[in-house]
Amino acid sequence: MKIIRARDYNDMSRKAANIISAQIILQPGCVLGLCSGATPIGTYEQLVRWYDKGDLDFSGVRAVCLDEYVGVPRGDPHSFRYFLSSCLFDCVNIRPENVFVPDGMAGDLAAECGRYDRTIASMGGIDLQLLGLGYNGHIGFNEPGAAFEKDTHCVRLAESTRRANARYFDNMHLVPSKAITLGIKPIMQARKILLIVSGEDKSYVLEQALLGPVTPRVPASILQLHPDVTVIEYGAMP
Repeated sequence: MKIIRARDYNDMSRKAANIISAQIILQPGCVLGLCSGATPIGTYEQLVRWYDKGDLDFSGVRAVCLDEYVGVPRGDPHSFRYFLSSCLFDCVNIRPENVFVPDGMAGDLAAECGRYDRTIASMGGIDLQLLGLGYNGHIGFNEPGAAFEKDTHCVRLAESTRRANARYFDNMHLVPSKAITLGIKPIMQARKILLIVSGEDKSYVLEQALLGPVTPRVPASILQLHPDVTVIEYGAMP
């Protein structure tokens, strides 16, 4: 595991974008696993700037979204598809047919989760997975529990996760209680993993994830077992 300390949020974002852009340049047809949330916004903005300069070509890239709320339509501003479209997909030349997002409106959520896993497997898996870190140690929406959830699944979100995401909604009651999330298996099968973490308020959980025991109580701790993980953090380590 490689740990990189950034000077500030912009430096963290640029360093993360450097790794992703190198993946695209060296493997134009790569499969990128992409996450939502506040932390990666600067990374996506940097990638868009380099695209605008002509330094990056997304035409062959395939993008796999990490998760999606259940019961939120794809065009809703609160959906993660909408977030990634506004931050990245609509700003670069990625082909719409190369963007893959779990369908949180599916009538049969279990079948949708299986379909999503099969779609990823049909592409040969994920080449580089970008992750953030939840306050309770979740990656994607793999919440703390008694066991690691191997496959993509529908999860009931922890109250701490819902509170953290309430800032994007008018009130707490509007925050969805369920989501589809990529499972631990496809995440760990990614050839490279890039974890970005920002803020002193995540220092304790980052320490537990990187230095504590591997346990489903801290889902991100499973990353200790991956052969190619890069952690870029700002202000989260002493």
